[in-house]
Amino acid sequence: MPHLILTVSCPVRTGIVATISSFLATAGCNIHDSSQFTDLDNDRFFMRLSFVSEQGKTRDQLDQEFRAATEGMSIDHAFHDPCEKMKVVIMVSRFGHCLNDLLYRSRIGALPIKIVAVISNHMDYQKVVVNHDIPFHCIKVTRDNKVEAEAEQMRILRDTGADLVVLARYMQVLSDEMCQKMSGRIINIHHSFLPSFKGANPYKQAYERGVKLIGATSHYVTADLDEGPIIEQDIVRVTHAQSASDYVSLGRDVESQVLARAIHAHIHRRVFVSGDKTIVFPASPNEYASERMG
Repeated sequence: MPHLILTVSCPVRTGIVATISSFLATAGCNIHDSSQFTDLDNDRFFMRLSFVSEQGKTRDQLDQEFRAATEGMSIDHAFHDPCEKMKVVIMVSRFGHCLNDLLYRSRIGALPIKIVAVISNHMDYQKVVVNHDIPFHCIKVTRDNKVEAEAEQMRILRDTGADLVVLARYMQVLSDEMCQKMSGRIINIHHSFLPSFKGANPYKQAYERGVKLIGATSHYVTADLDEGPIIEQDIVRVTHAQSASDYVSLGRDVESQVLARAIHAHIHRRVFVSGDKTIVFPASPNEYASERMG
């Protein structure tokens, strides 16, 4: 029996939950997990359902039937097969902790993604990437060749059929054009608890201000630097006894975890963008389970 996920977004209206659940029941589908939220500020309703088609209907069949049943209701929807691994391109510079964490999580199935390429502006991680049987592309970026470099990056995204780009501490600013073309499909990890301490060297800024909490923020990339809708955040406590270098070391663990959780939410279709913020639903049963260990 096919296991599928249905995501729904539409204007707030009476009876939408009844319409969706009645459709699935009539189509012979058994709902295993359901989450919903009404964003009154933006007049949007969001819903995510995990279900099994007990009549064996395919995703395309259900999509066609759902369109007919909800015609004229202004419902944005999609049926997803959770067994299909999302194609991901990772971009990294010289800090490799997030890259290495993602390679490991992908290998054991904790993040069910297919890493189709790694792009870097340095050669530091070529060997580790190639040893994972993943294509590695070193594209140097300078002030003079930025347009050509980004064109080469976009070519790789097209050729690999990438569904998602992950900036795993990639220390180059993407152009507005690239951000717009890949809107909602680029996730960044920022080594700070946004919106505080933006820009360069946030840990030094935090240290100088004597903060007691440091953290990391993962968000969708937009043309406004570090202003994209936030997906995931976390923190670690520090005291006056820690140095700025301690902040960096403690922050690395938080960054890796936050980025992985943000990707996990995205690939399982749990994230919905509503205006400048996100709605992030909890995971369904078994979505954290790994294929294997080690």
